[in-house]
Amino acid sequence: MRILLTNDDGVHAPGLKVLEKIAREFSDDIWIVAPGEENSGAGHSLTLTRPVRIREHGHQHYSVSGTPTDSVMMALGVIMKDARPDVVLSGVNRGANLGDDITYSGTVSAAMEGALAGVRAIALSQVYSREGMADAVPFAAAESWGAKVLAPLIAMEFAPRTLVNVNFPPIPGHEVK
Repeated sequence: MRILLTNDDGVHAPGLKVLEKIAREFSDDIWIVAPGEENSGAGHSLTLTRPVRIREHGHQHYSVSGTPTDSVMMALGVIMKDARPDVVLSGVNRGANLGDDITYSGTVSAAMEGALAGVRAIALSQVYSREGMADAVPFAAAESWGAKVLAPLIAMEFAPRTLVNVNFPPIPGHEVK
């Protein structure tokens, strides 16, 4: 199975490293294409007024100079055009993507772009308990439960142009029920 990983927190974000570890439980064919920098709140925006550049960081590991949506578009249309992914996983985002917040979320929008292109897509977010945590957000619930939550989702067929949005609670993994 070929898996595309992306996010809105940037190619070096701790949550993307968590997602890569989770994804490797399902496949060794992992591709990372994410924004070069933080893009939280970018929504489903596109870069229109400047060139979008691709930078290679290693084997199947890229960043783009644009938004999360640009990242998925460049992955599907340029980087992986000859061998599209079976699933797009976006995240693990720092913070909740619930209710109206999903309209602003670059994480959910990156998954949405995959879904609109006909690829199964799942957005994952780690809720945290207090503001101002930045890179100190604990990903314990996502680390403990990510593969358990993804296994049935990856195995199922999605209706066309469907995405699934998963939020992990702000508690230690062993407390999740």
